[in-house]
Amino acid sequence: MEYQLEYTDTYGGEANYAWVKRKTLTAPDHISDQALVRRAKKLMEITGRHRRVDMGDTIAIYPSGWLTVLFITPNF
Repeated sequence: MEYQLEYTDTYGGEANYAWVKRKTLTAPDHISDQALVRRAKKLMEITGRHRRVDMGDTIAIYPSGWLTVLFITPNF
């Protein structure tokens, strides 16, 4: 399964898109959400703790201490 990754800055806690980095992640269909987040963070070179928000199909990752957000969305 393929996932679209979008990593961007935030303003007031919301995605701002002043800049954005996009990549595609390929993972097995049976991957757990935790493993998916680990792979996505590694691919986007994000380290450390984070806050996770489930938004239906999309998972939003807010790295602690960074004014950024990573969106993980499946490509259907």
